[in-house]
Amino acid sequence: MTDYIIVGGGTAGCVLAARLSEDPDHSVLLLEAGDRDHHPEIHIPATFSRLFQTDADWNYHTEPQAGAANRALYWPRGKVLGGSSSINAMIYIRGHHADFDGWAADGCDGWGFADALPYFKRSEDNVRGASAYHGAGGPLRIEDPKDPSPVSLAFIEAAVAAGMPRTADFNGEQQAGAGLYQLTQKAGRRASAATAFLKPARRRQNLTVRTGALVRRVVIEHGRAVGVEIVQDGRIETVYADREVIVCGGAVNSPQILMLSGIGPADDLRALGLDVVVDRPAVGDNLHDHLITGLHFALREPVSLVNAESISSVLRYLVTRRGMLSSNIAEAGLFVDSHGAGGVPDLQFHVAPILFQDHGLTPPTDHGFSIGPTLVRPKSRGRLTLRSADPTVHPAIDPAALAEQADVDVLVAGLRLAREIAEAGPLDRFRGEMLLPGPASFDTADLERHVRETSETLYHPVGTCRMGADADAVVDPDLRVRGVEGLRVVDASVMPTITNGNTNAPTLMIAERAADLIRQDVSVADRHEVA
Repeated sequence: MTDYIIVGGGTAGCVLAARLSEDPDHSVLLLEAGDRDHHPEIHIPATFSRLFQTDADWNYHTEPQAGAANRALYWPRGKVLGGSSSINAMIYIRGHHADFDGWAADGCDGWGFADALPYFKRSEDNVRGASAYHGAGGPLRIEDPKDPSPVSLAFIEAAVAAGMPRTADFNGEQQAGAGLYQLTQKAGRRASAATAFLKPARRRQNLTVRTGALVRRVVIEHGRAVGVEIVQDGRIETVYADREVIVCGGAVNSPQILMLSGIGPADDLRALGLDVVVDRPAVGDNLHDHLITGLHFALREPVSLVNAESISSVLRYLVTRRGMLSSNIAEAGLFVDSHGAGGVPDLQFHVAPILFQDHGLTPPTDHGFSIGPTLVRPKSRGRLTLRSADPTVHPAIDPAALAEQADVDVLVAGLRLAREIAEAGPLDRFRGEMLLPGPASFDTADLERHVRETSETLYHPVGTCRMGADADAVVDPDLRVRGVEGLRVVDASVMPTITNGNTNAPTLMIAERAADLIRQDVSVADRHEVA
């Protein structure tokens, strides 16, 4: 028997394991289906895409997407300690202040930006030091790029020449503008949630970490979560929690686990032979994601990351932890309102000094650079459902990508803006032939076709265990699953709406705040027991 069982050793799970085990009077068991973070490619920033479709990746694919030329989209998700923070591009973006204020306005008390900021700061050890918007001395190192490409720097100047503001901090007072991304790196190596939070905590006697442990279901007795059933090394075992079970599987695994446990749409569960514990139709609903499309250009000079694994580059990285191998690939960015009205940005640009295509699974041989307009306020909403009562069978993932024409319109505007920036003077030195979409015209029909035929996930699925004050929400604002005691969900699946930008930082914040919510509940319960 342990006090807390945490299901999933990804970003949120690592944070919770570290924070809850700070109290030596409480025991914590962390269960991760994947392995330890032992792959060298995890820790060398520029090699992250080599982890895709390996044993560190759940290797999901969506259903064919009618709005995306009937393509089944590849969705990598981390199956390893650190989860997707061990295989992502390390970009540290919190989102826009309006994202969190919107959550609060919709009834999620305590989740406004002013409430969230202290938790963002608590995690941070920012290389720039403490300030009104940043923290220092926290577990997670946040650094500026070690050696940004001259192409990335030229993009920023080109964006400014095209009329965009310059920003030194996307996580400060104003998100809009062009600049370099800050990164979850420490001394040229990845700073994942596993290395930042979990590794230091594993010395504690009250924390147990089990890898290779696939959770089959949450065990619920008399309306309360009392443990989980797992399979490890071919054996099925039930482990019990005295206080809470906390599901941290992410936007795919968390709703899957709830449904396998009898929490979900009753008719769907019965059709698969599953007992219904709580009829909760919203489990798996509200699935949405950021989509990216792009322009590719040849480079006039051989300065792309194609050279990252040259002998000289490898030696430089091994000796100094600098150079091309310290790159996170998407080094520079831009946030902008596609309507030109100066409102909350609906576009984010990811700029890479390489021809990044096919998720990096096909390494380019020619020098080039990529500009990727990204939809950060999608209107389209999809759904995740079970295919089988077997937990090893991947669920059916249908994000309804580009189902709303408004999403296509924003990405078309992004392509036009990307071309305008690419043709500005500061990029003249580097810009060669446009390779993608090539010589085709830039009329609306051609650009819409390009968006539907090329858009891919930016790896940010959210929303399938939506938080809310309404009775239909899966979890309440304290992240407790409605209808079951002793059970919470803590990860990106609880986001009511997706944040503006890469979702790892807000997931860290959600877990930091969840740790306090859990400790507050324990304090109240202990006082009642004494009374």
